[in-house]
Amino acid sequence: MSGEEEENAAELKIGDEFLKAKCLMNCEVSLILEHKYEQLQQSSDDPMNQVSQVFEKSLQYVKRFSRYKNPDAVRQVREILARYQLAEFELCVLGNLCPETVEEAIAMVPSIKTRGRAQDDEAIEKMLNDLSLIKKFE
Repeated sequence: MSGEEEENAAELKIGDEFLKAKCLMNCEVSLILEHKYEQLQQSSDDPMNQVSQVFEKSLQYVKRFSRYKNPDAVRQVREILARYQLAEFELCVLGNLCPETVEEAIAMVPSIKTRGRAQDDEAIEKMLNDLSLIKKFE
């Protein structure tokens, strides 16, 4: 094995290129693909703008697994999670999986407790409550 550190998502050791990358939640990808799909449908007379099967399957997938459908709700979810100084990876995992309890959140994203800026249970609980309110009123 090389001298590089072993990757471990639980400790947020996921590689510099991934840590610096902008991640998108499924609901954000869904909005982007839906917009592109509408554009392609409007110009469907052009054979070069046909929707591929891969595109359709990708759209179906993100729509199925998106927890938030409303564009305003999607924006609010990102804003709420961003307040907690989460890494993009953590933000997207929590936004996609929508844990209901502090224990679930820590099990899904252990790095929220183990990194230098570890969140206390009350902060995690407040974050989860804020997310559940968005889901409830969507």
